[in-house]
Amino acid sequence: MKVMIRRDAKGVLSAYVPKKDLEEPIVDMVNPGMWGGLVTLANGWQLDLPVMPEGTTLPITVEARRLASSVSED
Repeated sequence: MKVMIRRDAKGVLSAYVPKKDLEEPIVDMVNPGMWGGLVTLANGWQLDLPVMPEGTTLPITVEARRLASSVSED
């Protein structure tokens, strides 16, 4: 799924999923650099992000894979 990763003015990372019109803060990362690992969103979704070079400029849209969810979909 397409996901836009951005950082707001306060430095908080978030993920926006256009098909779901969903934007949630990223609350946990397996890799300190975020790329090439799992991130957890505030709603419980886990996304597997692609490997990207360190220092990748944000915002950026990437192809991510959703692994798990603690909330049900509509």
